Amino acid sequence: MNLSGRRVVLGVSGGIASYKACTIARRLTEAGAAVDAVLTASAAEFIRPVTFEALTGRPVLTSLWDRGKALSHIEYAKNPDGMIVAPATANLIARAAQGVADDLLTAILLAATQPVAVAPAMNDDMYAHPSTQDNLRRLADRGWELLGPARGPLAEGPSHRPGRMLEPEEIVAHVARLVRRTTSRWKGLRVVVTAGPTREPLDPVRMITNPSTGRMGYALASAAFMRGSDVRLISGPSILEPPTGVETTTVETTEDMLAAVSAEVPTADVLIMAAAPADYIVKEASREKRPRSDGPLAITLEPTPDILLSIADVKPPGCTVVGFALEVGDGAIDRAREKLNAKALDMIVMNQADELGAGFESETNRVTLISAESEQRTDVMPKEAVAEEILDAVEALW
Repeated sequence: MNLSGRRVVLGVSGGIASYKACTIARRLTEAGAAVDAVLTASAAEFIRPVTFEALTGRPVLTSLWDRGKALSHIEYAKNPDGMIVAPATANLIARAAQGVADDLLTAILLAATQPVAVAPAMNDDMYAHPSTQDNLRRLADRGWELLGPARGPLAEGPSHRPGRMLEPEEIVAHVARLVRRTTSRWKGLRVVVTAGPTREPLDPVRMITNPSTGRMGYALASAAFMRGSDVRLISGPSILEPPTGVETTTVETTEDMLAAVSAEVPTADVLIMAAAPADYIVKEASREKRPRSDGPLAITLEPTPDILLSIADVKPPGCTVVGFALEVGDGAIDRAREKLNAKALDMIVMNQADELGAGFESETNRVTLISAESEQRTDVMPKEAVAEEILDAVEALW
């Protein structure tokens, strides 16, 4: 997530969840954004302004009456790439919906011309109240983005109804999307990404699979979402949490993945096949567990369907298709280029399983991006950074 050169106004209103705003400020700053924190008087009772100054390295505003900053609300409203209010209390939401500008934060919101997102945080009864719901609808009708709330424990105790603020990592992902999509060529595109392994049963408890974790595909889905795309992730078994904002379909076998891709690809603008489906299936899987005491076991394997070749007839014209090739040994580039041509891909991403810091079960990767016209090799870097390189290369194809 690269927000270098971007400016974000972080509004903080006075709720117990305001302590989470510190993490939001830190994460946005780490991503390279210049973060201007604006605290209401109530928020400053929970978290002192100096905390945000330390986290962002920038001055914090709390009042319309700060000397020498009489027009700060106009400056802050006009220049940012995006604004987020987190937490947004019922009081703040009501004042913003009514166009009240009785403190610095609401004055900035009233003058804002850039995208605004709010992360509601309040008691579940307050959130469910018709007045709050009417106010939220007003903000949504104005184009404001509503982030949450989530369900979960509140300050006063357990709850199973909405009211709890989203976690900082989720909010940061939405803010990155809000900021980046204004100038992104990915905005509004429908992107389908596959990830992870598939499992082909040998019997009810044994299977043929591989060590894929799905991390590369999950990183690609997250990166596409933050660029403004509507993303569908089709994932084999994985312990990873689904990326924020990404619709996720889980599958087990290669046939399952083929069915899911076939259902999604007719409306896709981009298809990225980052999964590592099993290449073979047991011809006759047993319905019962075979005891090891029965001795040696001979099985017959058959190839699983090639998903990319199988969807050729349902892929829409103009859909950009990216394949992956996991190779070992010499001649890897040549074999990857053969797959590029044989499967009519726009680009293929080749990485070598026997290279240090790449391949399965690694948080880093090094890939070679191959298209008909170019060949580009990345450094070893976190898979999240590799995902950005891949999407940049796809965009260059357009």
